[in-house]
Amino acid sequence: MQFLMGLSVALDRLNTHIGKLAAWLLLPLVAVIIVDVVNRKVHFFSSLAESLKASGNVAAGELVATYLTSTKFQDLEWHLHAALFLLCLGFAYVRNAHVRIELVRERFSPEVKAWLELIGTIIFLLPYAAVVLYFSFEFAMRSYNMNEVSASLTGLSHRWIIKSFVPIGMVLLLLAAASVAIRNALFLFGPSRLKRDVRRNAPELHVAAEDLRTVAQQEIEEILDTEDHDDTAPPLGTSDSSRERRT
Repeated sequence: MQFLMGLSVALDRLNTHIGKLAAWLLLPLVAVIIVDVVNRKVHFFSSLAESLKASGNVAAGELVATYLTSTKFQDLEWHLHAALFLLCLGFAYVRNAHVRIELVRERFSPEVKAWLELIGTIIFLLPYAAVVLYFSFEFAMRSYNMNEVSASLTGLSHRWIIKSFVPIGMVLLLLAAASVAIRNALFLFGPSRLKRDVRRNAPELHVAAEDLRTVAQQEIEEILDTEDHDDTAPPLGTSDSSRERRT
């Protein structure tokens, strides 16, 4: 039992580390979108390329005209978006950050939620991710063997790079599904002490009303601690000598 719990925690940590690192792709994605939008309005890079050619820097002008185009920027946008989505897919699942229909599910007890999660993971998620992994590997290999490029004449080359993120994302999703299935099975069939640990560390088993009450209680305690600290603190402007005379 402890081995399975440790395995689930290790898989969670792996997906968490990869997801947090992949989240930084959001910054270059936003930057590329901004540059692309501005460039399409003011035609900065095309003007720069013409200026470089006119000044005699033909090679630099050709470089700018070839690689800094709106088509390449748009290809790079969806490449970054796809990589960000696929690398964070497993991370979102272990953190229960994906979309759920909570109108019905939130009314259920943690035990019912665990059964739904376990059955749904085994019957739907694991087979789906395995099938997509099988076909996406061939999908990426075919792109690599044919040296596939963008469908646009001036788009990006080496399309196999972005297509290889599909099997990578499915592997991470499989690991996340295995982790969630293990911890829900432990919650249902494990000893009482282990059940408490699983429920505390499994966000899909949390009850929203209980979480809100816990947060509210923590905020109340923080407020009371602050008020107690203010009551015991000396008045503002009181010097050390004044406090000593009063003592």
